[in-house]
Amino acid sequence: MIPTYRKQFNQDFSQEKYSQLKEILRQKSGLEPGFRVSESPIFLTQEFKHKLIDATESIIDQIKALPVELLQKAVPENCKVPNDTAQPHFFTIDFGICSNEKGEVEPQLIELQAFPSLYAFQKAYEETFCEVYPFLDEIKNPMSPEDFKNYLKEVIVGDENPENVVLLEIFPEKQKTAIDFAFTEKLLGIPTVCLTKIKKEGRKLYYDNNGTLTQIKRIYNRVIFDELDKIPNLTTEFDFRDEVDVQWITHPNWFFKISKFLLPLLHHQYVPKSYFLHEFPSDEKLEDFVLKPLFSFAGSGVNLNPTQEITDAISDKENYILQRKVSYSPIFEDINGEFSKAEIRLLYIWRENDERPILLENLGRMTKAAMVNVDFNKKDAIWIGSSNVFFG
Repeated sequence: MIPTYRKQFNQDFSQEKYSQLKEILRQKSGLEPGFRVSESPIFLTQEFKHKLIDATESIIDQIKALPVELLQKAVPENCKVPNDTAQPHFFTIDFGICSNEKGEVEPQLIELQAFPSLYAFQKAYEETFCEVYPFLDEIKNPMSPEDFKNYLKEVIVGDENPENVVLLEIFPEKQKTAIDFAFTEKLLGIPTVCLTKIKKEGRKLYYDNNGTLTQIKRIYNRVIFDELDKIPNLTTEFDFRDEVDVQWITHPNWFFKISKFLLPLLHHQYVPKSYFLHEFPSDEKLEDFVLKPLFSFAGSGVNLNPTQEITDAISDKENYILQRKVSYSPIFEDINGEFSKAEIRLLYIWRENDERPILLENLGRMTKAAMVNVDFNKKDAIWIGSSNVFFG
């Protein structure tokens, strides 16, 4: 997309520098990434960034205009958590980098979430790219690391003592995103605590802080609530549905409210047409659509080639959508003259008294496979995996 930066990067690239990139990330965090880190950043133009922002601002307007009762319908009865909030603390939105009928490169909405992503990791990743390839400094994110830290601290820690704020996950050491937890701990001074270690006394929650039982006042929640039912023999003192004296960052109900549930309700030239499965019109062709469960994570359950037989067999059709297929552009050239496709996720925070969210950082994902998920790539492929977008 920006030939000058792509050419310079490919000329400067070496396997030694790739190893250096990964080693710096390991030294900074103390962990190996649990996912594949791409060799290359993604380069996009300011014009493309304006298209992303235009689409996102329109989508935010549409979400703000939706009735509260409609959003509440998205939350399954067995997953409703007390003390909901007026808006989420996080807003992330994924766009495919696609080609339209004219061959023009444009963004196309893939999905959106009110759930935290790899905020701390992505900032460190961007800084590390700039350390290894200093020429990237001139097109890096204009938000300074200090401003980034202050924004994230304001949202997650607020006015509390960091020891009374926890990053909550289930078996965090087993999660692919554990490196982000480590960066978050270093950035904000908050501990990562497993849900199974939480102690409950009345309405108060506690964790073991080096032998001292310490009250939890704010939870930076990284648990996918509806995933808990899939864990066999899970024993916890604390259930999300309990009435407790904590502030959720962000409240678990928002995971459902801003999700694929909204896709059929949104309209924009960069939003592919979507339908709930039970409302799919007879004049549309199934082969033009992708089948997605409403509340899956990391691409699980997505069917790129749904058939009538497959959709007929689904009993809870209201929990699935069909989204019109988009054409990803293979435009990111590697050192072998092969091309990758990519998605970009914009990472916003939404402060409690703000009318609109603030864009902090981005996350890129590169692939040479049909799905933008590294598990679907050939093992010897390059220019695949987690990346970061630089706008020139």
